[in-house]
Amino acid sequence: MEMIDKRIRANAFRDRLSRAMARKSVSQSELARRIGVDRSTISQLLTDGGARLPNAHVVGACAQALGVSADWLLMLSDRPETTAEILSTSLSLTEAPRALIDDRIYAWHVEAAGYKIRHVPATLPDMLKTRAMLDWEYAPHLGRTAEQAIAAAEDRLAFMRQTRSDYEIALPLYEFETMAQATGYYRGLDRNIRAAQIDHVLALSEALYPRLRLYLFDAQRVFSAPITIFGPLLSVVYMGSHYMVFRDRDRVDTFTRHFDQLVREADLTARDVPAFLKDLRAGL
Repeated sequence: MEMIDKRIRANAFRDRLSRAMARKSVSQSELARRIGVDRSTISQLLTDGGARLPNAHVVGACAQALGVSADWLLMLSDRPETTAEILSTSLSLTEAPRALIDDRIYAWHVEAAGYKIRHVPATLPDMLKTRAMLDWEYAPHLGRTAEQAIAAAEDRLAFMRQTRSDYEIALPLYEFETMAQATGYYRGLDRNIRAAQIDHVLALSEALYPRLRLYLFDAQRVFSAPITIFGPLLSVVYMGSHYMVFRDRDRVDTFTRHFDQLVREADLTARDVPAFLKDLRAGL
């Protein structure tokens, strides 16, 4: 059985090496020159019907010269791309705006239409903020561009209302509490804006349930960086100045399990949030 396996792998190596050379239009002489061996060595690699494989140095040199993966040549992988190429397609960095103005964010939502969107925002979710809250938050930094931020947030909410996607949003309890108390990040926020913001989230959480579900967790027990998971397609980590975008299935599954843990650990589920918001409102 071991000999059969070696012959299969040796045959696969010859076939894949030949295909890679044809794809790159590289002759035997050219490949020999690139990897520093005699042309007869390449000819033997392509025609030897035995079970022997070349040494690791020759395999690696051929892979590098032809722009393919050594694992693919050796039948250890079904993907001919190099590790660098696989990483470049599965992980990317894209510049992040201060607010949801970037069309790429909208494109990700459109791409994932029909799938569940899981979201951990950096603050309160922009698409659930009032115009007054967005203006207070973004106008000092964006000036007139704050109007674009407001329009973008309203567009996201309108899209959520009409799309077939379900939205789950998980965030720390303290985000609402500090907003209601005008402390921390929300220091100096006018009481009327706070009251209207709580009323707005309360109305949306009730009107859009169950397609929109909020979960509030205790940040002393569990933690999450700002992330958005667009169904099984991609996951996006917000870094402040950039988004780190993952498209490989394993990473997306990892982030999905992380989010599901936040939901399981949540102190308040979607059904509990309205009563919590009403209590916050009454305490203003």
